Amino acid sequence: MSRPTFIKQLKDKNPNFSQSDLEKVLDTFSKCMENALREGKNIELRGFGTFFLKKLKEKHSARNPKTGELIYVPEKNKVRFRASKKLKKLINK
Repeated sequence: MSRPTFIKQLKDKNPNFSQSDLEKVLDTFSKCMENALREGKNIELRGFGTFFLKKLKEKHSARNPKTGELIYVPEKNKVRFRASKKLKKLINK
């Protein structure tokens, strides 16, 4: 689902809010999530799931598949999502 589609659905469900207000709410929500993940905190949305960071170890030698050249891959963080039981049950229904 794209951002405009999501905002349109929010507008359909909440006609008393303006589209700019809904965009501000969505922007604030995403900024708060970004800041929390940047600080290393987990984000738990009850009934939906949990966003968390997972550190990927550095790889001293990896190969570029196109050229076969050895490259260095540094350690990095990746955002992971673990769905709640309620969401899993709803999806697998």
